[in-house]
Amino acid sequence: MADLHVELVAADRSVWSGEATMVIARTTSGDIGIMPGHEPLLGVLQSGPVTIRVSDGGTVVAAVHGGFISFSDDKLSILAEIAELADEIDVARAERALERSKSEADAGAERRAEVRLAAATGAR
Repeated sequence: MADLHVELVAADRSVWSGEATMVIARTTSGDIGIMPGHEPLLGVLQSGPVTIRVSDGGTVVAAVHGGFISFSDDKLSILAEIAELADEIDVARAERALERSKSEADAGAERRAEVRLAAATGAR
């Protein structure tokens, strides 16, 4: 099976790069799955988990907050405002942030905390 090259970049760093068989991301038009040979696209990302099915059979999950996704010639670029790999997320801290954002009625912070928890715990 052919692979696609994936670059996941946040505003402040390169988060992940490698070969994948499929990537699932949330855009303003809904969730999208991209596999090798997909039609070229440019989309706006919504906050949500991004799942990368790695060529060796593993899975990489990242919490992504805003940005763009671009695909052409089996090269996928995910350019995020903020992105964290699931294994970088402190679940207890994210849970505290979620509770704090609910008590302060901060919808943006609440969504960021929910996405971080979803990425870290595998919920979608």
